[in-house]
Amino acid sequence: MRQLERKYAREVVVIGVHSAKFPNEKGTDAVRQAVLRLSVGHPVVNDRDFRVWREYTIRAWPTITFIDPLGKVIGRHEGEFNLNRLDATLAAMIEEFDAENLLDRRPLSFTAEHEKETDRPLFFPGKVLADTSAERLYVADTGHHRVVECSLDGERRRVFGDGEAGRRDGEAIWARFNGPLGLALHGGHLFLADTENHAIRCVDRATGQIETFAGTGEHGSGRMRGGPAQKTPLNSPWDLAVFREHLYVAMAGAHQVWRIGLEGGGDAMPWAGSGRENIGDGPLTEAMLAQPSGLALDPDRGVLYIADSEVSGIRAIDLLPGPDRQTGWVRTLVGQGLFDFGDVDGQGAAVRLQHPLGVAWADGVLYIADSYNHKIKRLDPRSGRVDPFLGTGTPGHRDGPAREAQFSEPSGLTIARGKLYVADTNNHAVRVCDLATGMVGTLTALDS
Repeated sequence: MRQLERKYAREVVVIGVHSAKFPNEKGTDAVRQAVLRLSVGHPVVNDRDFRVWREYTIRAWPTITFIDPLGKVIGRHEGEFNLNRLDATLAAMIEEFDAENLLDRRPLSFTAEHEKETDRPLFFPGKVLADTSAERLYVADTGHHRVVECSLDGERRRVFGDGEAGRRDGEAIWARFNGPLGLALHGGHLFLADTENHAIRCVDRATGQIETFAGTGEHGSGRMRGGPAQKTPLNSPWDLAVFREHLYVAMAGAHQVWRIGLEGGGDAMPWAGSGRENIGDGPLTEAMLAQPSGLALDPDRGVLYIADSEVSGIRAIDLLPGPDRQTGWVRTLVGQGLFDFGDVDGQGAAVRLQHPLGVAWADGVLYIADSYNHKIKRLDPRSGRVDPFLGTGTPGHRDGPAREAQFSEPSGLTIARGKLYVADTNNHAVRVCDLATGMVGTLTALDS
C-alpha cells in the first residue's frame, strides 16, 4: 500500500479504518502505537464500535473500499491484494476521473503521528536474542530498521544497519533492513528476519558483512511452493530458530513454518501448515496455523514451539522421535480458535491468551510473551498448565517485583545466565527479569 500511496500521492487519498478484533486493539492509544510502529502515513479512524464496518457492510479483514471523487462507493476488494493488479485498477480510475475533470490534486494537510515523536535509543524493538558463549545480546531495533549488538548488561558494542528503511547488503554501517524482527545464531553468523523486505539476511559476526540469505525482496502471495532460497519470494518472515542443519522460519504472512537448509545454498520450502489461516492439528502439510510470530526450541527433546498469534495459541512440533512424541505432526498446547482469546490461566482447553508474539524455552518451562495482555506467562508443556509470571495486565512501564511490574505489548523473549530478557515493544525498551527472584528491571545502558 505504501508503494501505491507514494506513486499516486496527488490523485489517491488513503484513509485507514481500524475495526479491532482483539480488545487490546480498541483503545485509541493502542491504535496510535500501531500507527507509529508500522510507519502509517495516512489518517486512521478508530472504529472501535464497528460503526463504519456496519455502514459499509464490511465482511472481512482486510477490505479495500473504493470511493469516487463524488463520494460514491464504486467497488470493493476483500483479502490481500496483488500489487500490480491494484496499481492497474487505480491507474484506470485516475484516467477516467481525470477525463471528467473530477480530480482535486491539492494535497491533504495534516500532521502525521511520527512527526510528533522525539528520537529514542530504541524504537519499537520487536525481538531479542542472547548468546551466552559470547556474552552478547542482540536487539532487533525494529522501528529504527537495524540490529543492536550489546553486552548482556546492555552496553552497546555494534550496530548493524544505517537506520534507514531499505534493502542493501554490505558493511554493517552501510547495509539496510526494513522492519527486522526474529533473530537466530548458527556458527559465526547471525540470521535475521527482515520482515518488511520479505527476506532473511545473514550477518558475519566476525566482519560485520551482511548479505541476503533467502528471499528476493518481493512479497510472496498465493500458494507458495518454495525453491532455491535466494530466488524464492517470502511472505512476512517473523521469527527464526535453528536446529541442526536447518533454519526454521515463522512465515506469518503465509500461515506456515518454512525450513531452509543452512549448508550449500539450500532450498526455502514450506514445512508446516497448509496455508489456511485457522487452528487445526495434524500432519505437517495438513495442519492449520494462523500468523505464527514466535519460535522457541527445546534442543534436548527436539521440540519446536510456536506462538500462533491470530488464534492466541501455542503450538508444538516434535523434531525428534520419542516414546511420547510423533514427528511430522502439529499439536496444540493452548488455543481454540480465531475468536477464542482472553486472559485465563489454568489447565488445557480452559486457558486463554491474547495474541502472543514470542516464546522462549529454559529448564523445562516455556515462557510466553502474552502480548495483548501485557504479561509474561509460564507454560509447563508436559501438564499443559499456564501460570502468570510477570506483569499486572495493565499497559505501563514499571520495574519491581514480578506481579507488580508493567509492560506494554511485549513481543520478544530470550534467556541467558538465569535472566529473561524481554523486548518490551511499546515501551521502546529491553526489560530484564531475574528468574530466581522475579525482580524486573530495565536495561538502561541501551539508552546511552
